[in-house]
Amino acid sequence: MNPLDKIQAPVAAELDAFRSMFEKVMSHENPILNEALVHMRQRLGKMMRPILVILSARMVGRCTQEVLHAAVALEMLHTASLVHDDVVDESDRRRGQASVNARFGNKAAVLVGDYVLSMALEHAALTQSTQVVGLVAQLGQTLADGELLQLYNTQSDIIDEKSYYSVIRKKTASLFAACSQIGAILAGGSDDDVEHLRQVGQITGICFQLRDDIFDYDDKHDVGKPAGNDMKEGKLTLPAIHAVLRGGDPEMKNLALKIRRQQASPSDIQRMVDYTRQQNGIAYAEWAMQEFQYMAAGLVPEDGDPAIREALHAYIDYVAGRIV
Repeated sequence: MNPLDKIQAPVAAELDAFRSMFEKVMSHENPILNEALVHMRQRLGKMMRPILVILSARMVGRCTQEVLHAAVALEMLHTASLVHDDVVDESDRRRGQASVNARFGNKAAVLVGDYVLSMALEHAALTQSTQVVGLVAQLGQTLADGELLQLYNTQSDIIDEKSYYSVIRKKTASLFAACSQIGAILAGGSDDDVEHLRQVGQITGICFQLRDDIFDYDDKHDVGKPAGNDMKEGKLTLPAIHAVLRGGDPEMKNLALKIRRQQASPSDIQRMVDYTRQQNGIAYAEWAMQEFQYMAAGLVPEDGDPAIREALHAYIDYVAGRIV
């Protein structure tokens, strides 16, 4: 059994129900909107965030229709944020296929993102929980805050881990935290269980982003983006940050700032990639990711259905160990 099958097996019926609901809402009679929604629907992929909602619910109770609506709301909010991010970053690819803005133009992409966002709020309301509606609304604010913080950092001369972690906590970890927290809330979990699972989601989200950032140095696997792509977009992630701080070379710091401001040439970027490898930046990021992985695993509640608990541990391991 491959790792994903092990994770999905105990909640296969719930995932089928989620997929049916998601596919139904990701369609429309408007031809342009429907074409864009179908295009985005093809990226549903591994369903990592909906799985986390459902596993968290099952850890403390049942997966109800309200839980499924929450899973749809969170996946749609995530999808909307990616559409808008691609417009901001002027990205033409998303996980190996054309981005919405590349295929339909920026104007249509922004409007489609707005539509998906409004549908996310509708499904949050269908949970019949004002607490969940509030958490989804706060999550939308946090995701936008993270994107703006990342934009602000491109103009800063400060290169440090603190700023990096502030961005990924807002842009990535907050979504995973909301998935596990909301799943547990809607299943009737205790305050302690809800908080533990929220922390599991948050720390797992940090692992997810660290693994994604490590992918930027991977020239052996097809990870949906070329090596060095983050730097081409002006993003300095943990491997490069560690290399610059560890090496203490003023010239390389200036090069890093040049990359951050998107003024670097392809040869500049390759030079920083090589320097990051020389300074063990990738190994450092791997070590940090494994530390967070252990932290997340240690917070998984000990009671509940053993099969669900095992699946949640497998989920954490998969996030840290995936190659795509």
